Amino acid sequence: MGWGTAANVTTVHLDQATDDPSQARVELYNALIELTAVINGRNTANGVPGLSASSKITASQLPNTIVSDSSTDLALQPATTRVTIEDIVNLNPRTVSELNALTSVEGDVAYCSNGASGQKCLAVYTGSAWKQVTLGSTIST
Repeated sequence: MGWGTAANVTTVHLDQATDDPSQARVELYNALIELTAVINGRNTANGVPGLSASSKITASQLPNTIVSDSSTDLALQPATTRVTIEDIVNLNPRTVSELNALTSVEGDVAYCSNGASGQKCLAVYTGSAWKQVTLGSTIST
């Protein structure tokens, strides 16, 4: 079940004191059908996600991929000013040419496949150029 459709709710026979209640029956019925669709549309495809007891969207209702509008960056703006990622962040490898072709903003971070004299490195945009952060030794215990 999907979400309700406003176009299915009309008030032609409901908006005047002189309207005939018998003619309003179909409009009232259709409005209740749409209200039922809204109620039943929780946690369904084309519906809305429900909230947990702590007013959070449950993990099962979150999408695996979030894609922003083609002309808009995806912004996360927590009130605490900190985004916490509990596991691993994976940066899509980019070449020096690809990074230089981007419209970058100071503070951008990227994984560069050939930015340290042809070697892999992290890169940070300073507002005027991408700067390499050379990778060190292999991790060990």
